Amino acid sequence: MMSDRHATEFVLASIAFALIAGCGEKKDASAPQAQPASTASVASAPTVELPSFVTLVKKEGPVVVNVTTVRTVRQSAEAAPGMAPDDPMYEFFRRFLPQPPTQEFQAQGLGSGFIITQDGYILTNAHVVADADEATVGLTSKRQFKAKIVGIDARTDVALLKIDASGLPFVKIGDPGRLEVGEWVAAIGAPFGLENTVTAGIVSAKGRSLPEDTYVPFIQSDVALNPGNSGGPLFNMRGEVVGINSMIYSQTGGYMGLSFTIPIDLAMDISKQLQASGKVTRGRIGVQAQDLSADMAASFGLTEPNGALVAMVEKGGPADQAGKQPGDVILAFNEKPVQNSADLARLVAGTKPGTTATADISRKGARQSTKVTVPELPPEPPARAAGRPRPPG
Repeated sequence: MMSDRHATEFVLASIAFALIAGCGEKKDASAPQAQPASTASVASAPTVELPSFVTLVKKEGPVVVNVTTVRTVRQSAEAAPGMAPDDPMYEFFRRFLPQPPTQEFQAQGLGSGFIITQDGYILTNAHVVADADEATVGLTSKRQFKAKIVGIDARTDVALLKIDASGLPFVKIGDPGRLEVGEWVAAIGAPFGLENTVTAGIVSAKGRSLPEDTYVPFIQSDVALNPGNSGGPLFNMRGEVVGINSMIYSQTGGYMGLSFTIPIDLAMDISKQLQASGKVTRGRIGVQAQDLSADMAASFGLTEPNGALVAMVEKGGPADQAGKQPGDVILAFNEKPVQNSADLARLVAGTKPGTTATADISRKGARQSTKVTVPELPPEPPARAAGRPRPPG
């Protein structure tokens, strides 16, 4: 007969055995199973698929070319090396010692471009071929061609070249007006001479006006551009060219995330004029204009700071003859709205010289429509054009 202590130990052992046996039972398959927190969060996270540029590069890469230039540089040697011009002895050395001969050497330049017709017309930047004695175009097929510089337009930084070839691949022209800020774009060019290099990014802004570039509403992007990319194409994801890569903002000489591209519709209009006559004609009306702030607009009786404020009128010029005055706000030109002074400059420049244009102005809060005859804008002085910095070169 068991003692009380043995009986108690037996009961406890039986209960423990029952609990162990219960742990081995199968779980109900229909019961919801808890998922680990980390697994659940991964499963519910949205997936983002980045664009692929493989097809675009394979198809459009052959339309991009390298542009190599050679120009002669003449440099006068110093009359008194190491001596500052304000040194009292500098003038003595300059006047009485034999002058050193002028040194002459060949300088090479490198840029990019792209074919726009199958018979060999090519677009690039004006600063790529400016002052070049000769230009050579290299295709991805390794063929080399001497290029004729058909024409250069320094004001928009567009140049047209021609090579003697036929049956060439050529670009599809896109519509920059359809570009959206945040849209993916890609550039192909030869940075530092590394041909057919592809970089990509997004459109950062549109219609960007920059100092000394009144005539171009730039496309801004964060596509990496470096020396040698100038003149190359910017593509949208449909494989269409939307612009010519022209410059970067940089404090180091290299890419810093701000790249600027000439819209292709503007470039194609320039190329047609260069092909037809070798030059570009623009209109002028003889005013200096500035943008409006909100306070300035209110003081001129306007509800919105839109328009170009006439700050100065050229005496005897077209605007003066048409009765324009400082303080007038030009709201539209040839029935196209003027948002700022850059808009006015582009609209006036795009007007055929000799035509009579309509200018809608606000004078002391009253809106009126006036007429002005548009003469031709003189060519830009070569020295000024050559001296304008144009990274990435």
